[in-house]
Amino acid sequence: MLKYIIKRVCYALLTLLLLIAITFLMMHAAPGDPFARNKAITPETKAALNARYGFDKPVWMQFLVYVGNVFKGDLGTSTKYGREVTTIIGESFPISFELGIRSLIISILGGVLLGTVAAIRRGKAADTIAMTVAVIGVSVPSFIVAALLQYFLALQVNLKLGHVFFPITGWKGEMAKILPAFALALSSMATISRLMRTSMMDALNSDYIKTAKAKGLSEKRIIWKHAVRNAIMPVITVLGPITASILTGAFVVEQVFNIPGMGKFFVTSIKELDYMMISGTTIFYGAFLIIMTLLVDIAYGIVDPRVKLTDSKE
Repeated sequence: MLKYIIKRVCYALLTLLLLIAITFLMMHAAPGDPFARNKAITPETKAALNARYGFDKPVWMQFLVYVGNVFKGDLGTSTKYGREVTTIIGESFPISFELGIRSLIISILGGVLLGTVAAIRRGKAADTIAMTVAVIGVSVPSFIVAALLQYFLALQVNLKLGHVFFPITGWKGEMAKILPAFALALSSMATISRLMRTSMMDALNSDYIKTAKAKGLSEKRIIWKHAVRNAIMPVITVLGPITASILTGAFVVEQVFNIPGMGKFFVTSIKELDYMMISGTTIFYGAFLIIMTLLVDIAYGIVDPRVKLTDSKE
């Protein structure tokens, strides 16, 4: 098991280094420069700004300096805001993280429940309803879901009640956090529910379930202790990509609901060609997702005994 963890950590570090290199090269390959939009700037001032941010050095030297700074925890200074990128991330990421965690919890609980019910009631009304929700969740983009929730569950409900029940925008109060979290979670919940349904149907047709029934175990115990426990393994495997999907989708949802998370700074930095902010945000999120994937791999190795056996033979 220890070798398995060390191997995954090495893969994670290599992936992070590749991410830094690709992000840096793509930013410098983009047309224009961070100061081109300011037409009033003089050539002397522009040269001074390039020197301040290190843009006057050769690209290879900039890369080496940037990599060294990243591993020291220094993501540079934003050319748009004039502040340290780590400071901006430190202020905005907790909001994005809270939104992501809420959405992830809704996705896992809702997806596992819908998939389990659909598999148990296969071919019946519950199965049809669950899979209809799953198809809608996969087909409709999160920003469309967000806009529909704003109109029907926020604006219309508030007008009928005569007071604000669901705030249309913002992030103040628990009620303001429900609609953004659900809008962001629907797509991932749909993916998990479809995966869980397929896996659960295979589990229910397995020999160990037939043996459990022959022993006289209750249906509730068979489903939740034996079937769900084995059927949930594929869900654990995809938690890494699902976390990535939720966190990247949060940028759009934050814009729709005017949430002061990292999405606002990331979108603005792209418009303004803020190299440091774009690179810093991308690398931070990439590192976060790599760590999450690493934790999922380790959790999979703990839950699945076959991983331990495979690792012990190496």
